[in-house]
Amino acid sequence: MSTTKKTAERLIKKYPNRRLYDTQTSTYITLSDVKQLVLETEEFKVLDAKTNEDLTRSILLQIILEEESGGLPMFSSPMLSQIIRFYGHALQGMMGTYLEKNIQAFIDIQSKLGEQSKGLYDGGPLNSDMWAQFMNMQAPMMQGVMTSYIEQSKNMFVEMQEKMQSQAKNMFTTFPFPVPPETDEKTPK
Repeated sequence: MSTTKKTAERLIKKYPNRRLYDTQTSTYITLSDVKQLVLETEEFKVLDAKTNEDLTRSILLQIILEEESGGLPMFSSPMLSQIIRFYGHALQGMMGTYLEKNIQAFIDIQSKLGEQSKGLYDGGPLNSDMWAQFMNMQAPMMQGVMTSYIEQSKNMFVEMQEKMQSQAKNMFTTFPFPVPPETDEKTPK
């Protein structure tokens, strides 16, 4: 095993025939291979071989599409609809950051749970009875953590929304908008 640290990200080129070429291994690879790179937390970039356009996000979205089509989808149709509704919305950029932070918080919780479970089985295989016992001990704690996390997440979003409203009010009060003339008609209630 080598102790040298990789400094450059792996370069994958996509050719017009839709084939992916891994420049590090000098071989053609599949989307499954790219998925494996993701699972191994390997840094990589996919570039169009002809134009040098960065296609990394497009390839990652293809992998997600395959996974979602494969049996146990992670995203429900209503959730996907909600995500689509945020495109073009004023909060689009903030929603991406919000989702990213929530996923990172979930990963942190998952990591802590994994660390806690290590002491349960001393590095050997974890049988189903041991895992069930561990989860029964962790369930109340995890429920509390998730409830707290959801509440914090909700509060963070409300706070973010209030800041946006405040900034919008401050921005528009500096413009000299004419005051509409008062009318004799009563406004409907």
